[in-house]
Amino acid sequence: MSLFGDGLEAAVQKAFTRPAPKSAGAQMRYLVKQLKGTKAVAQMLRVSQRTVERYVKGQIKKPRPELAARIDREVKKRWQPQIRAKAKKKAASTGGIVIDTRARMGYTAPIGSTDQDRIRHLTVALPPVYAARLFDAQEAGATDQQLQEIAAEALKEVYFQDGGRRAGSLEEVRFTDIEHLEFDL
Repeated sequence: MSLFGDGLEAAVQKAFTRPAPKSAGAQMRYLVKQLKGTKAVAQMLRVSQRTVERYVKGQIKKPRPELAARIDREVKKRWQPQIRAKAKKKAASTGGIVIDTRARMGYTAPIGSTDQDRIRHLTVALPPVYAARLFDAQEAGATDQQLQEIAAEALKEVYFQDGGRRAGSLEEVRFTDIEHLEFDL
């Protein structure tokens, strides 16, 4: 599970104007239509082509939990692509993104300052440039660690340094032991 990637995905899904299909049959039919065939869906979900056909016909109604989660994730990944793109574009150009997190944070600073790690609960509005960097990195296949580094850099700039008004000598923010993470557009 990718904490940052899933968090960004959940934020974008809040922009959906219509709910994604709920039942396994409807979800499977949607995926078959999107991928233009049962074989491609079967390969993606790691099940047999016959299993996909049974869901499409309504012969199987209730998938096992891990398959249900995979189906749901794949449907939501493809659902309303224009709405998804518009939400990302708005966040990256004008709206920015809000990060709400409870995590252990510390920083590297000159000797004599208190750089002790501690649990902090922050809700910070990040400017559009960081929303753009996060979404671009996610689309480029960035790891959760890379997304975490971008978020830590954003928190350093916006929260700890207040856009250059304080803590100018701060070098690096450490972002570990994440208890809670949520993004909002």
